[in-house]
Amino acid sequence: MPTASGNSLADLFSHRAFARFWLARLNGTTATQMLMVALAWNMYDLTSSAWDLGLVGLFQFVPALLLTLPAGHVADHMHRGRIFACCLFAQALAAVVLLAALYGHFTSRELILGISVLLGMARAFQMPAQQALTPQLVPPALLQRAVTISASAMQAAIIGGPALGGVLYTLGPATVYAVSAMLLIVGGVLGLTVRYDHTPPQLATSWDSVLAGVRFVWHRKVVLGATTLDLFAVLLGGATALLPIFARDLLQTGPIGLGLLRAAPAVGALAMSLALVRWPLERQVGHKLLLAVAVFGLATVVFGLSRSFTVSLLALVVTGAADAVSVVMRSTLVQLETPNEMRGRVSAVNSIFIGASNQLGEFESGAVAALWGPVVSVVSGGIGTMVVAAAWLKLFPTLAQRDELHPKA
Repeated sequence: MPTASGNSLADLFSHRAFARFWLARLNGTTATQMLMVALAWNMYDLTSSAWDLGLVGLFQFVPALLLTLPAGHVADHMHRGRIFACCLFAQALAAVVLLAALYGHFTSRELILGISVLLGMARAFQMPAQQALTPQLVPPALLQRAVTISASAMQAAIIGGPALGGVLYTLGPATVYAVSAMLLIVGGVLGLTVRYDHTPPQLATSWDSVLAGVRFVWHRKVVLGATTLDLFAVLLGGATALLPIFARDLLQTGPIGLGLLRAAPAVGALAMSLALVRWPLERQVGHKLLLAVAVFGLATVVFGLSRSFTVSLLALVVTGAADAVSVVMRSTLVQLETPNEMRGRVSAVNSIFIGASNQLGEFESGAVAALWGPVVSVVSGGIGTMVVAAAWLKLFPTLAQRDELHPKA
């Protein structure tokens, strides 16, 4: 395990393996965001079908859901840096195939859906490996900053990637696919250079071993509370799926306004992540985590009730900032509470919760909106999120009463 002499960013990036991994993730996330923009537009250009657009997401989600637990087992047995690199290379291959299809005039609906399956499979293995890798590259005293600066980079990529992809798409989808492939290859090469002490566990592969992460999360109440907190908060409090309705019908704005609303949470998350890099949370972390979730719910309620575009925009910025606090603290806490030999499988369980909450959250928002309208859907979801934060005070006292993320070095 690396050692540290201090807590500054210079100390953090002095760990070269972490610096390379950080750059690899930045390249990979930017490229993935660009690729998703081009893939969706390419499908819509081909079919003009909203149903087919939905299938692109579904064909990525299902293989990711089915493979995540086995992928966590793989991440605990094989070199995580190489798994991460191979996943980026697989996504680069997908971009190259799409590029070849454009030039060879064999792009089709079926090809795009097949590529979507490949992307979902790659991400199933990528997420547990990259989540479990960071604690191997920095000492515990620097883990919170490492998670925070990684989150900052990812938010910047989530903001900038789609925008860059949209600009490049004006030159044609081939340009987006080519640039995405190059960024993914660079990220994969950087991933291959990540070095850490890797000792494969001497355990036979079995379903009992694959499911060990589920058992660990269930029995470790701090980890269970942290992971399920995100599941229920996002499941209830997500308003993203209904933004087009709010933008057009309630806030009376157009596509540009919708774009600003979609970007607002990421802007808030990026700003908060940068603040946490400078001023990390050190005491009463359990109460601050639950407070951040409650603020997320309250800001969601404000957004649901607002008829002012400015107020709605600011409310979404606050949701992103509060979510950033929650993400950093939960991710750091889960990694610190999990033994290294279990981190891949526990990260896989966490990935399932995140994926399920995002997908089911969109379904829940749409279903409630269809029955009682978008305002009721968003406001009730925000209230539900605040109720969850309050309930977790009683249901998971070890999480709520947690003072420090880790003992001081």
